[in-house]
Amino acid sequence: MLKQFSDLGINEHLEQSLVDLQISVPTDIQKKTIPIVLNRKEDVVVIAKTGTGKTAAFGLPLLQLIDLENSSIQALILAPTRELGQQIYNNLESYATDSPQLSIASVCGGIPIKPQIERLKTTTHLVVATPGRLIDLIKRGAIDIKNLKYLVLDEADEMVSALKEEVDAIIKHLPKTRRTLLFTATMSGIIKQLVQNYMSKHVLHIEADMATVGHQGIDHQYVVVEPIEKLEVLLHFLNSKEGERGIIFCKTKAAVNKLAKNLAINKFSSSAIHGSLTQGIRDRIMEQFRAGYIDILVATDLAARGIDVKEVSYVVNYHLPDTYDAYVHRSGRTARAGAKGLSLTILQKEEVIDIADFENELGIVFKEFIKADAQSIEENNGLLWAKKIFKTKPNREVSEDFKAKIKTIFHHLTKEELVDKIVANYLTQSGSEKLISEASKKTKTK
Repeated sequence: MLKQFSDLGINEHLEQSLVDLQISVPTDIQKKTIPIVLNRKEDVVVIAKTGTGKTAAFGLPLLQLIDLENSSIQALILAPTRELGQQIYNNLESYATDSPQLSIASVCGGIPIKPQIERLKTTTHLVVATPGRLIDLIKRGAIDIKNLKYLVLDEADEMVSALKEEVDAIIKHLPKTRRTLLFTATMSGIIKQLVQNYMSKHVLHIEADMATVGHQGIDHQYVVVEPIEKLEVLLHFLNSKEGERGIIFCKTKAAVNKLAKNLAINKFSSSAIHGSLTQGIRDRIMEQFRAGYIDILVATDLAARGIDVKEVSYVVNYHLPDTYDAYVHRSGRTARAGAKGLSLTILQKEEVIDIADFENELGIVFKEFIKADAQSIEENNGLLWAKKIFKTKPNREVSEDFKAKIKTIFHHLTKEELVDKIVANYLTQSGSEKLISEASKKTKTK
């Protein structure tokens, strides 16, 4: 018999909200975590990959444990980025729709702080925050967390690697009697150190079904390229995925900007997102991506935290990530909500040896993606060239006399003849004429 949320101890108000959201069956990590958070007192470390239902695993029991008679802030959830923080806040609000007395606030960076200060002057039971903004509010005396009962560190592996100083500063302001719930994709050395330094001696460890849930539905593949052909191989792959939504990960902001520029030149529906962009721009890009106005998002690891878009059919690692958990978070952007997805990693020859380590550490299997041959690459370049022409806006400043003279040159040609001549000219200019010709001869002799 399938377990329901009521079997885990969730009350009828929260369960009704879940029914309204059409959520009925708990995930593996929810089954394991919810009863522990509700019924035990120990600190908890939860190892669970993205897409396993972590937010409900800590959010539902926390909402239920809130004492509505107590007007102070009782629970704090820290997230590494505003995108993830906002996602958590939205989820908690949806879980609490049948519990109107519960008061939840979001105090994340990237947006004006004054409205958040005003919001915190009213009754607030639970706060979702990013470390930097929370420290700012603490320094201004705008938030009181001295009576905090519960601290949640979500995606702690990313938070302590990129924001360790901020997290350290926040923990110094928290009461020692609090209960800490830590969620991470992997138990790296820095996470073990954090557990040792800031959590109780008796910590309960919970682990999701890592072999299935975390990578369920994801097809892991890699393709080996020479540095000079890397972009062309990517463009060929993207052209084969026209109309589908995907995310391309790069290591640095500069690499994100450079690749996004190349995609724009080749008329792909794409945009870049990284930490140097203002929050307003990042929010606008994410809304366009969610709404389907943008097909491809080029992103850094940190900027992509909190991207929860169901119809992402593929993820491309344009650069191999430095850590296993970074790969987990990247690939986890696809195959969400039970869907299937592809995670393609583009490698140079000397990096292939690293694949075995990723397989052993993460319990996954990579298949080799056979890159397109030279003829297919050249043909794809020609298609991209044709798309550029098709999407080029007419120059309204060209004189009618000049246009008339051009038309006179071409007026006796049929559409097919004109296309033949344009293609022939392109092949000559690009130096692809011999390659296409030889490929054509091979096809005829088969």
